[in-house]
This record gives sequence, C-alpha cells and structure tokens, in this order.
Amino acid sequence: MAYGPAMTPRTIPLLAVLLLATGTALAAPAKPPKPEPPVTVESLLTQAHAATVKGDIERGLRLAQSAIVANPARTSSYVALGDIYAQAGQPEYARSFYDEALGIDPADSGALKALSALNRPPASTASNAAR
Repeated sequence: MAYGPAMTPRTIPLLAVLLLATGTALAAPAKPPKPEPPVTVESLLTQAHAATVKGDIERGLRLAQSAIVANPARTSSYVALGDIYAQAGQPEYARSFYDEALGIDPADSGALKALSALNRPPASTASNAAR
C-alpha cells in the first residue's frame, strides 16, 4: 500500500515552519475597534455651537445643557446656553443663564458682555431716541 512520498529530514522543518506560520496568523487577535474620544465639556460645547450654526437650536440647547450637567461649576457652559437662548429670541432665559454664570464667577467676562448686549436697546430704537 502506497502512502505517498516518505518524509525526509528536510521536509519536516518545512512543515513545522508552515504550521507555525499559519498557527500564529490564525491565532492573531483582530485589531480592537478605535475607542471613541471621551465626552468632555469642551466637546459638548463645540457640538452645541456647531448645531446652532446649522440652525438646529434644539440640539444645541440639549448639548449645552449636557455640558452644565457634566460640570455645573463651569461658567462657560451657562454662557453658551444663554447665547443659544439669546439667538433663539428668548432673552429672559438667556439672562437667567448669564446670571447663573455670574453667580459662580461675578467677573466672568463672557457673561458680563452678553448681559451688556442684552441690555442694549436695538439699533433702530437707539437711533430713534437720539432724534
């Protein structure tokens, strides 16, 4: 009965190399998926700004609110939320968030500037009053 060519001392190392090469290739783990970047207050505020620029005020509001939840002591989140409300034509909500920011840091320049802008009369009213 013929079993095929006999193994010689030269073929055994070749077979061993082939087995080791295919074994490590099969056993090599797949690359893990790239991890998502961590959600930070900065990333939430950046996304909120981008959403409002695109006209998605609701998404911008939710993202800015999430930034406040993530770090309630950070005044920039309150100012950003106030800015979105001001842009949406809701100055009283905007004012309340600027006041919250000033409650945390009375010298916050972003909140002070925004409140000053809210308190200024519209340009057409100011020009009428000057006449």
